Formats: sequence, structure tokens, C-alpha cells
Amino acid sequence: MSILIDSDTKLVVSGLTGREGTFHGLNNRRYGTDLVAGVTPGKGGQDVEGVPIFNTVHDAVSETGANTSMVFVPPRFAADAVLEAADAGVELVICITEGIPAHDMLRVYTHLKRTSTRLIGPNCPGVLSPGKANVGIIPAHFFSPGGVGLVSRSGTLTYQIGNEIAGRGFGNSTIVGIGGDPVVGSSFIDVIALFEADPETELIVMCGEIGGDEEERTADYIAEHVSKPVVAYIAGFTAPPGKTMGHAGAIVSGSKGTAAAKAEALEAKGVRVGRTPTEVAEIAASTLGAAAA
Repeated sequence: MSILIDSDTKLVVSGLTGREGTFHGLNNRRYGTDLVAGVTPGKGGQDVEGVPIFNTVHDAVSETGANTSMVFVPPRFAADAVLEAADAGVELVICITEGIPAHDMLRVYTHLKRTSTRLIGPNCPGVLSPGKANVGIIPAHFFSPGGVGLVSRSGTLTYQIGNEIAGRGFGNSTIVGIGGDPVVGSSFIDVIALFEADPETELIVMCGEIGGDEEERTADYIAEHVSKPVVAYIAGFTAPPGKTMGHAGAIVSGSKGTAAAKAEALEAKGVRVGRTPTEVAEIAASTLGAAAA
């Protein structure tokens, strides 16, 4: 099994006719994802290498049965693209777009709580279930099917840690990039709950970073609700206070949100925290190896 996406995923891409949307949408199709439609207002009736383009997500869903949307449109239009997909009944929206105003995302977040649509992102690399489907920009050739569920706020650290784990002979059930903005659709807790319920996932790796209190709250949740081993990494042990480090949500305020505080909270709840991506992979591999022995 996997979480969020699999061989039954039918993908519609908002912005498929744009340069980035075309490149990554077709790359997802080459991986094996069932790319059924694209959406660009005013370009309905056209196609991108055989993929039909519709003016609205409603039209795309009614004609193709799309159940997953990837948003690849400029920041000023992205929030409305997410809301349009939810209004059309799409079950899962994966928003790659970076730079969406936080006020717009608050509006989206509040609205989606009243629907059954799940949002991953924005400002995220997407979701990959190795051997089944890829929705986003994750370089799928790094990964193979296996029992490690990986959830991360950082895209590039996702690739590095996943690749280090793969180099030790272990594959992934699903890789999820939740995004690095202050307001995102799905939290660590949301995704870890899915991994806990997934019989294929044997171990969970979470990759956090400085800023906010998401990791501290997740530590409490893991202690109360998660039976599977969890290994963590926190990016930003040497980050200076008061500076945004890469992501809009990666900012330390005083002693709040530091990597040290997050690591301490996780370790207090029994989560092993690696200080480098390599150490995380070593801990994960040794834990899986011990379980298999």
C-alpha cells in the first residue's frame, strides 16, 4: 500500500500549459502517473502531448474522473486554483507554487476545513509513492518501493535523506513534502497519522526545520498515538535567531522554534533525532535491521 497517491490516482494539472507545468506534468506521466487532464482558462479544447486541456477543473473532473489536482500556477492565482479544485470535488490537491501570500492561504485553509478535500503544500515538492505514482517535482529515480514513510518540510532534504536511506538498501512506502510556508494544508501530524494506519509503512522519518512549534506538537502526538518507530531530523542547528532561513516559515523568535528545542521535545517523547542527514539514515537502517533480525 501507500498513502495519498497510488495506481488509482487520476491527475489534473492546473497550469499544465505553462513551462513548468508541462515539464513536471509530463515527467509525472512518464513515471506512470495517470495524467488525465490539464486546466488553463481560455485554452479549453487544446492539448499538451495528447493530454486534453479544459477551461475549468469542473469540466476536467466531469469528463475524465480526475481525483487529484496538482497546482502549478503563479502565486496570485494559486489560492483560487486550490479552491476551484475543492469546489469540483477533487479529493487531494497538491500545490507546488511558492510565494502565495499567507493571508490567501489562511482563507484557503479555513475553507478546506469545511470540505473533504486534503491539501498538501503549498511551496512543496509534492508526493511520491515509488513504483506507483509521482505528483510533483520529486526526482523519483532516487527512490524504490519499501517500508520507510518520509515526511518533510524541506524538498532537498527529502531527496538527500531518502537517497541516503536507499543507499543502505531500504525503500519508501511514500514520500510527502508538506511545504515550508507558515500556513500549509497538511501537518506532520496529519501525514504521520496516515503512515501509522498504512500496513506497508514500517518506520517513519520526519524532517523538520527551525520556526514555529509544529515539531513540538508532533512529538506529543507521536507519544500518544504512534506505535511505529519514528526517526527525525531538524534542519537549522546553526541558524542565527531572527533570520529567515530559506523557507518563509523557517524563522526563530528568541528561544522559540530553535532546532535544539525541537530535538529536545522529540527526544523526550522517545523519537531518535539525527544531527545530520547521514546519521538519520544510519539510525533508520539500524532500526529496520534490528526489527528484521
